[in-house]
Amino acid sequence: MTDTDAIDLASMLCSRLCHDMLSPVGALSNGLELLAGEKDPEMRQRCFELLEQSAQISADKLKFFRLAYGAAGGFGDQVDVAEARAVIDALARDAKRVAVNWALAESRMSKPAVKVLLNFAHMGIEALVRGGTIDIGAEVREGATEIVVRAAGARIAFDETIGAALEGNLSKDKLSSRTAPAHLLCLLADHAGGGLQYRQTGDALVLGAVLPNG
Repeated sequence: MTDTDAIDLASMLCSRLCHDMLSPVGALSNGLELLAGEKDPEMRQRCFELLEQSAQISADKLKFFRLAYGAAGGFGDQVDVAEARAVIDALARDAKRVAVNWALAESRMSKPAVKVLLNFAHMGIEALVRGGTIDIGAEVREGATEIVVRAAGARIAFDETIGAALEGNLSKDKLSSRTAPAHLLCLLADHAGGGLQYRQTGDALVLGAVLPNG
């Protein structure tokens, strides 16, 4: 990756963060504006509830971005999987109508593996525009971490350019805030000597990764 490519990727990831935070932060701003002019006690209570909800969604998204894109877990090589699980469970609750099933054989995973797990789960949640279930599994076998995320629902919304980015087939002109996370995962997998793949049908999206450890 050239310096220009690295700058472009960083810029797109920042754009993605800003895009995803705009809605809950905007809701906070609107709620405060409504609260300032509202006199009815019942409506003021409703405003407080909306503010609390928007604040929680904002906090959940920031926790996700910290783990999915940032220096998760400090300077250590391993990350507590429970922290990643809590973040995804929170995002699923915020999304509504999304149930998460977990099958994790490890209590700690490498930083690249956790980033892949988080981003796969996030992609699955976003794909379930009408709700559904997400099955998330991860285990270490023969010196490699294997991750599988399956999102199933009445309608799957998944951009093929994201799939192309995961598999390393994205042209430079297609890099955007939407495809940047998938491109990042591809780079992480390539650096680890592993690979990513996806498969989409009418009612399911399956995302898989194999990342050699060490």
